[in-house]
Amino acid sequence: MEGTLIKLVDSAEGVILPVWAQPRAKKERIVGEFNGCLKVAVTAPPEGGRANEAIAEVIANALGVRRSAVRVAGGLTSRQKQVLITGLTSDAVRRSLLA
Repeated sequence: MEGTLIKLVDSAEGVILPVWAQPRAKKERIVGEFNGCLKVAVTAPPEGGRANEAIAEVIANALGVRRSAVRVAGGLTSRQKQVLITGLTSDAVRRSLLA
């Protein structure tokens, strides 16, 4: 995803990553850039926060961090979400997910 338009934001708590959710997908994976967000496909339905949990897990696995280091912090009921990643710099997140 070289030359990506995804803007990471450093905050006091960690790095905020904009994510576009694709619930009820056939396969869980990071799709790529979409509308300035990292598009993440998950098999879970959007009900009861299950898709949010699955998105956090897919991102944590891709980054090689514990699941507790990744959480959906904004857009809980929207396709467009703000995911907070703790314990990593924005450069590390960019290298792992966006390079």
